[in-house]
Amino acid sequence: MENKCFENRELSWLRFNERVLEEAEDKRLPLCERLTFLSIFQSNLDEFFMVRIGSLHDRMLLNKESRENKTNMTPGEQLDAAAAEIKRLCIRRDEAYKELMKELEGQGVTLVDFHNISKEAEKQLSEMFKTEFMPLLSTFIIGKKQSFPFLKNKEIYAIAVLSTKTEKQKIGIIPCGSDVFPRLIPIPGASGCYMLVEELILHYIPLFFKGYKVTGKTLARITRNADIDADRIYDEELNYREHMAEVVKLRQKLCPVRLELSRDIGKDIIAILCDLMKLDQKQVYRCNSPLDLSFFFKIEDSLRDRTELFYPPYHPQKSSDFDERRSIMSQIEKGDKLLHYPYQSIRPFLMLLSEAAHDPSVISIKMTLYRLARDSKVVESLVEAAENGKQVDVLVELKARFDEENNIEWSRRLERAGCHVIYGIEGLKVHSKLCLIVRKKGDEISYITQVGTGNYNEKTSRLYTDLSVMTASEAIGKEAAEVFHALTLGETVEHTQQLLVAPNCLQNRIIAMIDGEIAKVKKGREGYIRLKLNSLTDKDIMDKLVEASCAGVKIQMIIRGICCLKPGVKGYTENIEIISVVGRYLEHSRIYIFGKGRWAKYYISSADLMTRNTLRRVEVAVPITDRALKQRIDGIFSSIWSDNRQARLCQPDGTYIRLMPGEEETRCAQDILYQDAVNMSKKSRKTTGRTAKKAAKKTAKKTE
Repeated sequence: MENKCFENRELSWLRFNERVLEEAEDKRLPLCERLTFLSIFQSNLDEFFMVRIGSLHDRMLLNKESRENKTNMTPGEQLDAAAAEIKRLCIRRDEAYKELMKELEGQGVTLVDFHNISKEAEKQLSEMFKTEFMPLLSTFIIGKKQSFPFLKNKEIYAIAVLSTKTEKQKIGIIPCGSDVFPRLIPIPGASGCYMLVEELILHYIPLFFKGYKVTGKTLARITRNADIDADRIYDEELNYREHMAEVVKLRQKLCPVRLELSRDIGKDIIAILCDLMKLDQKQVYRCNSPLDLSFFFKIEDSLRDRTELFYPPYHPQKSSDFDERRSIMSQIEKGDKLLHYPYQSIRPFLMLLSEAAHDPSVISIKMTLYRLARDSKVVESLVEAAENGKQVDVLVELKARFDEENNIEWSRRLERAGCHVIYGIEGLKVHSKLCLIVRKKGDEISYITQVGTGNYNEKTSRLYTDLSVMTASEAIGKEAAEVFHALTLGETVEHTQQLLVAPNCLQNRIIAMIDGEIAKVKKGREGYIRLKLNSLTDKDIMDKLVEASCAGVKIQMIIRGICCLKPGVKGYTENIEIISVVGRYLEHSRIYIFGKGRWAKYYISSADLMTRNTLRRVEVAVPITDRALKQRIDGIFSSIWSDNRQARLCQPDGTYIRLMPGEEETRCAQDILYQDAVNMSKKSRKTTGRTAKKAAKKTAKKTE
């Protein structure tokens, strides 16, 4: 198939981060929310370099002529194309930063340098620096006898170009990332006026090198490759948890992939730095905004009393599906339940776990854990269950990138409590969100199964949109038990009837359901597919979607991030429409819908349609069979599809245009879905109140 239908994965990801940057530029948003989006843009870009750029460099070293399967680009071509896009986006980032700082001045917050502070303030800063800062700072001089120091990933360093009458172009380095100092230094006598600590250090850098003349100076920050294959380097002499702890340490020492500089210091010095760090000069980026924007959060905290600078507060609502005064398990046994985060609270699921930990009929709890909150109530319930004599089997995925240390610590705590902890399967990540509660009453075995699209993380359940279904279905419970049995043996299930389970029975089943829609069209019926995903990169599935489009199947997709399929390409994808929504919440839920009407098939899933998810991870999708829950998922999809406030429409060339309301009513899906949750909760409270009053009247009559 011709490449015109497909977009390169890395370039598509950069288009997604551009949409994040657009939020920082959008003056319709409250000021502090725009600061957050600009900080997210930068942290996203850091991770892109650490993971994707790092991976491309590794591939280029292994085989520079290898080509990816969508646009036939070599690793070198992808790196060059990505670098050009990144430099374009960074110019926009710097402009957005400049504009935001102007607007902050209107709120009485200013970031300054030594050109615009009073002499008295400079004198006080100088005294403070000499007494409070200098004794705590380290210095390095790089010359013929001094080796280049190890520079930490994403840390900021002050660099000075040094010379004497006899020596030229030595380099002095001072780390600025000490946790001892605040990042924002208040300017004496100027309320709301601050200086970044690294700028303060850079200004006084000549004090550290008194025998030298400082001929140039800059702030520098390096980004290191973090793409490390934990299984490939596994040391069988270590247990797996100890091995992953070593992997975390090793990642900090991988080779640099980017050098950022705050000032020009001359090509010859940049060449020396690149040589010392084994970087190509193409990997050097000049920044006109601070090298780390995380200080924005401190500024936001200082402005919390100005509510107009933030989104109006939204609080997770009580689910109308649950009465929290009654047994959660008994309510699930009466019918399937669905929670929609962050519009609805995660509390009923936490109550389910707590109830299971104490219920005498519960004999076991099995669960997969990928990313957890720092103070995890999920873990607390699992620990309680184990201490209460339940069999608790927990698969903790230690390869959850950048959460390894957190997961290692939780695994230790679970083991200490008596839980049976396993660490996944060699060569595969376990990314599924699956919980199985097994009960025994007399001779009867019953199941409560929960399948979600997002992590068991109380914090992200307030920030990410996710779905969680809970069911007492015996068929689903038995298949979930088979999944856990296979995981315990270090294996994967080969066949399922209800669940879609990667790596063996998810991609093929999705392709079969697409074929089913194609078959409908061939019989003169309507074929219809709706997908909501974070990312779409799986070439086999994309090829099948193109085939379906050519056959006349109508396809609507909501894809927040990477999308390697271009819609509306004549002769190929004319029946495919794609939108992306970037808003106050991160769109994280995955929905698969095949067909229309009564016989349509609905699933929610932990899996994006990326090859890594469909073939290299353990993922689970669960069918939604309850008619009311299908209607709710229809409503969720339709609300997002009709968004004309935060949505962008993907064009045939892979670019995105913003959908604007024009004369239409503005429709922001996330606002609509929140209001729906509020209305459902109010209605539920009224109904519960009436029921309680009736019960009270009956009790009163009996008493009389």
